[in-house]
Amino acid sequence: MVDAGPVTPGQVSFLLGIIPVFITWIYAEYLEYKKSSSVPKAHSDSNLVELGEETIKEDDRAVLLEGGLSRSASVKFNSSSIKVNLMRFLTMDDSFVLEHRLTLRVMSELGAILFYFYICDRTDILGDSTKNYNRDLFIFLCLLLVIVSAMTSLKKHSDKSAFSGKSILYLNRHQTEEWKGWMQVLFLLYHYFAASEIYNAIRIFIAAYVWMTGFGNFSYYYIRKDFSLARFAQMMWRLNFFVAFCCIVLNNDYMLYYICPMHTLFTLMVYGALGIFSKYNEIRSVMAVKILACFLVVILVWEIPGVFDIVWRPLAFLLGYTDPAKPDLPRLHEWHFRSGLDRYIWIFGMIYAYYHPTVEKWMEKLEESDTKRRVSIKAGIVSIALLVGYLWYECIYKLDKVSYNKLHPYTSWIPITVYICLRNFTQQLRNFSLTLFAWLGKITLETYISQFHIWLRSNTPNGQPKWLLSVIPNYPMLNFMLTTAIYVLVRESYLTIKLFQANIAY
Repeated sequence: MVDAGPVTPGQVSFLLGIIPVFITWIYAEYLEYKKSSSVPKAHSDSNLVELGEETIKEDDRAVLLEGGLSRSASVKFNSSSIKVNLMRFLTMDDSFVLEHRLTLRVMSELGAILFYFYICDRTDILGDSTKNYNRDLFIFLCLLLVIVSAMTSLKKHSDKSAFSGKSILYLNRHQTEEWKGWMQVLFLLYHYFAASEIYNAIRIFIAAYVWMTGFGNFSYYYIRKDFSLARFAQMMWRLNFFVAFCCIVLNNDYMLYYICPMHTLFTLMVYGALGIFSKYNEIRSVMAVKILACFLVVILVWEIPGVFDIVWRPLAFLLGYTDPAKPDLPRLHEWHFRSGLDRYIWIFGMIYAYYHPTVEKWMEKLEESDTKRRVSIKAGIVSIALLVGYLWYECIYKLDKVSYNKLHPYTSWIPITVYICLRNFTQQLRNFSLTLFAWLGKITLETYISQFHIWLRSNTPNGQPKWLLSVIPNYPMLNFMLTTAIYVLVRESYLTIKLFQANIAY
């Protein structure tokens, strides 16, 4: 039974805002159609000039998808007041509507996606079904996707390193996106089939995402030295734009999508660590002090009893969460649990990013050394990595859920390091990636959020997605195929929306 909850002011505001946007976009498309159909078909020189000018204007509008606003739009937007532009929008001024047609289209797509979320998860229009785990089917689907990906999307890259100028490609972008992609697939299948037996592996995958937050943000700020307010605002916008609208439309708490506040927190921590006294970041001793300070802050907040509540209680309105199935737990319990599991791994990401150029130079020398020396060193590294991985698996991974969670914050860096070693120990492995997984790894945050509402179902505000969305009742595999196809189709719309919202913060 669906419990949509009472209509909230946020939902009413969103509806009142998106309806005129949608109507104006339809009008803009009509004007564009009318304008294009009225172009003369004669091939005179004057008409060719007009067509050329029209093409330039259309190309100018297409810049929206790369830069947030068109060139002409951005100039006019900066030179005219918000009030004037708002009036032009409300009166549906033809030139204004045409000029911002692509912006209106992206906003309408966002509104349509959120409306679809609401239909799937807060109404009885579509049904739900129970989750059912079958190990054989689960493994079959995972292996099938790997085989298809290997057969259709294996690609060799020849990018040059930003540090050495050579094709070392240690922890390159293609590789990390592939990494995010295959972890995302397992993460989603874990939720869809309730594959509780791989719970500990999922904890490692989430830790790897947080590790990448530390690694990626450190690399950017350390190399670019861009601590501007614009860059900071853009990062916060990217991380929270979509989830904010989901919370408004579906009346959910921010912490239901715990990945978002976690990434936001650890991005802020990296920004603060490098931004404070940033002009001294090149000094090794200063960087060592900063990293040590990060460890001390984490120890103070998460390890000393009582400090966590003192620090985060003022933000309970934002980070508090009450699961309808567990109403007796403290509001900050979920935030304490989720953030605490990965409280250290972002710092390891920073450390690995700091030593990335050093490791890459060492790998460059290793690749240039004689064959016997190169093979022996690589064999030693692989042997040690496999031994450490085996010991971690036997002593830690095989523990029950509760026991494992106690050790996870202190040991999650081990399997991540083992994976990095095995994934990068030869030039051939570094050069190749599975682009299907890399494609899946490009917008993991939005994909993670949407699974709650158009692949799974919670049926109530703040509810965990304990059911499956059922479009074809009594046919679980056909339903899985159809809902997954729609899920991937909606995911494609995120690419356009992400390009728009990633740049409009500027």
